[in-house]
Amino acid sequence: MDHPMTRDPQPDRTQAGRAQAGVEPIDPDVDLQAPGQRFELAAHRATLAVIALGGMLGAMARHRLELAWPMEASGFPWATFATNVAGSFLLGALMVVVQETRAAHPLLRPFAGVGVLGGFTTFSTYAVQGRDLLAGAAPHPGTALAYLFGSVVAALVAVAAGLALARLVVRR
Repeated sequence: MDHPMTRDPQPDRTQAGRAQAGVEPIDPDVDLQAPGQRFELAAHRATLAVIALGGMLGAMARHRLELAWPMEASGFPWATFATNVAGSFLLGALMVVVQETRAAHPLLRPFAGVGVLGGFTTFSTYAVQGRDLLAGAAPHPGTALAYLFGSVVAALVAVAAGLALARLVVRR
């Protein structure tokens, strides 16, 4: 007997139709207390492993970038800025691949989105660096405000650009 989350009772291939049919990519945020969600984790036991592997790879890449592009005490945190903007761009592109193509593997989003890009981007470091620029031993409020607001604006623009570029590529 098929489990209700695994069969595709209708040929509707819209996003809502796929969600109702239970053929959406894996959601790594599974509530094990909800009986309907327990099956999702059991169906893909590799989810936590691919998230951990991806997180390790993403964090290692970010660490190498921070070592290659160190921040001066009074300077703009360029490495973190570039990391977060690039990660936002890639996340936008990834969501198009995951949501708008049939070829995406169900573990792609947990591995690349949650793992690699979650480990690569670092909005916690962004917050700490912003605080340090505002209230550190030698405050730099202008740099801090440019960094704090510029990072958010650039990340949002990057997500939109990633979505748009990926849609152009996917539709070809």
